[in-house]
Amino acid sequence: MKRKAAGSPGTARNSKMSKIPLDKNKKYDRIGSFTILDGQKVTGEDVGNNFFLTKEAIGKTTNCLLQENSDFFKSFSVVIATQLPEETLLNLGSLLWSHNIPLLVCRTYGFIGYMRIVLQEHCVIESHPDNAHPDLRLDRPFPGLSQYVEMLDLNTMSKQEHGHTPYVVLLLKYLNRWKAEHDGKPPLNYKEKDAFKKMLREGILVNEHGVPEEEENFDEAIKAVNTALVPTRIPSEVSKIFSDNSFSNFNESSSSFWILAKATKEFIENEGQGSIPDMTADSKRYIELQNVYQEQARKDVAVITQRVQKILLDLGKSADTIQDSEIRLFCKNAAFLRLIRGRSLAEEYRPNTAKASELGSYLDDADSDVVFYFLLKAVDRFYTQYHRYPGNFDDQVEVDVVKLKVPALARFSKSGPLMQTSKKNTYMKCSAAQEVIKLITHQFVPFNNTYIYNGSTGCSITLQV
Repeated sequence: MKRKAAGSPGTARNSKMSKIPLDKNKKYDRIGSFTILDGQKVTGEDVGNNFFLTKEAIGKTTNCLLQENSDFFKSFSVVIATQLPEETLLNLGSLLWSHNIPLLVCRTYGFIGYMRIVLQEHCVIESHPDNAHPDLRLDRPFPGLSQYVEMLDLNTMSKQEHGHTPYVVLLLKYLNRWKAEHDGKPPLNYKEKDAFKKMLREGILVNEHGVPEEEENFDEAIKAVNTALVPTRIPSEVSKIFSDNSFSNFNESSSSFWILAKATKEFIENEGQGSIPDMTADSKRYIELQNVYQEQARKDVAVITQRVQKILLDLGKSADTIQDSEIRLFCKNAAFLRLIRGRSLAEEYRPNTAKASELGSYLDDADSDVVFYFLLKAVDRFYTQYHRYPGNFDDQVEVDVVKLKVPALARFSKSGPLMQTSKKNTYMKCSAAQEVIKLITHQFVPFNNTYIYNGSTGCSITLQV
């Protein structure tokens, strides 16, 4: 199966609802190929264009693939299923789940959009968080940083040098001074941080008239106090990864993600002294300081590389199984790792594992869009029984409302009918395309695990079912 760098194949099932616009996405170069299946019968042309189809498939519907040629689906990195009947969807979901292939279920019905991601495990290295703060290590500076800061003397600097000293240097110098005056403790609360800012302001040079100079670096330092003077700790999402059961079940089949995570965890427990290896450099304007951080980063990467190679050898693998570039990428994003554990469709539908009471609690709010989750499931049951969707014919609307309420009530729904009106599903197409790209590239964090969009109000909700 082709994956990642070579390009990842994907398939869209019954794509009449939405032809996912992968070709319009900026990450299209990661898609090696994709196959679109509809509900029509297989033709000789289909067999000629697809390696996995044989002449025996001619005249059969693609649904037969699940029963007669399930290997067809095992060749894809992700499968997109749109508007599938419930029974077919459950069979497809079971097959893909057993082979750890992600499934994206998409449905639009009138102004309502629904997506469900079904996967066992999804590891993200490049999560690209929106509000990430630089990890400056001011509370526990590494030796190279401390030596560099001690080398600089603000009192002997020229006006030009004083006004262009990196704000990280200013923060660490004044932090050391603060600690010396407060029993080694940093400013902890609002009052203390406000006093620390005042100390920084007093460090700004004044001219011969007693007027403070305009030193932007001191302004930057003052603004950064609240975000830079924070304890260095392992982020909660990364801690969850380090305590995951995958470490207790570690073996030769473990993915490179878990090998790298194990090496990083060992680094933290030994050389790292409780901190994550740093790959964050300060502003590019400050090349000297940047080199200090980068030198420390190189040392951290070298130690982790040694640990990765040892783990690989212990597993009976070649020491170069994981490339240096992959190790550097992992270290650079070590603070932003993400792990998603999914639930299968079978777990969602089985009475003993379904989250019935939890989902039912949403319905206490009359305006909750979770009601559409139940209604869409009711529509599936309706289609299974009557082989058509409710509300297709004007003269059957009222009758269909009664028929629809039976399965809807069985799934704790309190709402009325959901008519199949004009299909404004462009938003859902683009959203689905983005989620597929996340799943294939392992960049950015996909939703977990159900997304419902209400086109009539422009609102959406994400929940785990």
